[in-house]
Amino acid sequence: MKDQPGSLDPQFDRFAEDYDAALNRGLSVSGEAKEFFAEGRLRWLRHRLDKLGAESERALDFGCGTGTSGSLLISLCGLQNVLGVEVSSKSIEVARRIHPDPRLTFGLIEECKPRADFDLAFCNGVFHHVPPANRPACVEYVFRSLRPGGCFAFFENNPWNPGTQIVMSRIPFDRDAIKLSPLSSGGMLRAGGFEIVTTDFLFFFPKQLAWFRRIESHLCKLPLGAQYLVLARKPTTPPTVRQVVPSP
Repeated sequence: MKDQPGSLDPQFDRFAEDYDAALNRGLSVSGEAKEFFAEGRLRWLRHRLDKLGAESERALDFGCGTGTSGSLLISLCGLQNVLGVEVSSKSIEVARRIHPDPRLTFGLIEECKPRADFDLAFCNGVFHHVPPANRPACVEYVFRSLRPGGCFAFFENNPWNPGTQIVMSRIPFDRDAIKLSPLSSGGMLRAGGFEIVTTDFLFFFPKQLAWFRRIESHLCKLPLGAQYLVLARKPTTPPTVRQVVPSP
């Protein structure tokens, strides 16, 4: 690949030790901490994978940060092994220290070559830190890491939600992020060879309106949630190439 997935922002070396604290300061306007959103994402993903009948044992956590999602993929989604990859070596050190579970492994992206052997790939809030010109290389890395039929759970912050804009403006490593709309994310994944299974929206109500959260699952197609999931799948067969036969 011309563009390395290592174009994920290595600035997180300087945020690794206090990443959770900075994130929680930004999220505090919602009345919730990062665990609420992390668990909500994974519970919804489990619901979608079950509905799809997708069985997953091995997952790639792309842009894993300090490893929170990897442990939840195991506990909430029933995964057996998760590999978290990052360009921030400091984040990898922190992830290894705070997540000693042997089912979790962490490594630098350049050391973990794609082998088409993962059932599931996951990322959350990663691509808004990747320069747009380098995003196709990251999609290609994930595509090549998945087995045919494997799923890519692509979570991003929804720029159409005003609360998202406020939260990101309060987080030092998110202030200058280049956000992706749900439409641009779907188009990017299609261009990378994926089939789009579904696009869902999550997290509509802050804690002050928690009573209304019981209806959020019915609102998942309303494009106003604070985050969205594009669930994509690697085709089981290569795309058909149309052959043009020249006229005699």
